[in-house]
Amino acid sequence: MSSAIPLARRLAAALEPIAGQAQFSPECHTNYAALGFPPSPGMRGSVALPEFSSFWMSRTASMGDAQPEVVASALAVFNPVVVLPAVRRGRELCEAATIWAARADGAAAQLQRVLGPNLPDIVRVTDALLAASEDLPLAGRPLFAGGRAVEVPDEPFARLWRATDLLREYRGDSHIQVWGAAGFDPVEIGLLSDLYWGLAPRAHTGGRGWTDEQLAAGEDRLRVWGLLSGTALTEQGRFARESIETQTDVAMQRALDVLGGEAEQLLSIIEPWGAAILEAGGYLTPLVRFTFDQRAHG
Repeated sequence: MSSAIPLARRLAAALEPIAGQAQFSPECHTNYAALGFPPSPGMRGSVALPEFSSFWMSRTASMGDAQPEVVASALAVFNPVVVLPAVRRGRELCEAATIWAARADGAAAQLQRVLGPNLPDIVRVTDALLAASEDLPLAGRPLFAGGRAVEVPDEPFARLWRATDLLREYRGDSHIQVWGAAGFDPVEIGLLSDLYWGLAPRAHTGGRGWTDEQLAAGEDRLRVWGLLSGTALTEQGRFARESIETQTDVAMQRALDVLGGEAEQLLSIIEPWGAAILEAGGYLTPLVRFTFDQRAHG
């Protein structure tokens, strides 16, 4: 295994499919449809794609019935122009607590279906991850703070999902702090990230509600700054994007300190769970693929 991959980044990649599978869970989609939201819009390979209005509503529901503008702020990489009306419509269907319960139930159900009902080490892993998130700072981290405010369930798979989701949201909120402090806006960081992950230009960012004009203007700014040449990252652009990821890794150090010497052993348990979820079509993410590819060639 490559020693070049920071422990914080390995942890992020290991947790990502376990926490983020709620976005793609057919059980979640069924629960949302029962509340009146549209169903999953279709498949990408074996992965059921999320319907965005229910995804935005459920992902931010731990913050309570927040104003749509607050939701859009937390979902920083999406265009507020598309988030705001979707959240207003969603508020007419259900309260935050209702869709949060639907998300938690569906996330736990998919984990149990994919990983099996008798998962060794689930209690040990969950306890360690919850301990790692217990004393992390709330400042400037709305999704993490919302998750901390919601009671952790007793059911083992629901508890595992919550433990991974807390650390995932902490890193995500910290990431927003870092790229914002570096002077990037949501379009610019999205365009950089697509290329940094080895994706086609605009692969993710083009699906986040930004117009072609906004995307083109963002690319022009990146070219002026020397971060983009044509549709490819320059050396300076890759360095800038890697620096943001490195600073995000630093934000995870307090959690790693709590895990201590147990971190490597925990990763050896968690990583196969994530691989099983990916294999089953439970999640697909550039972060996981990018990190796994780096390790394979490190």
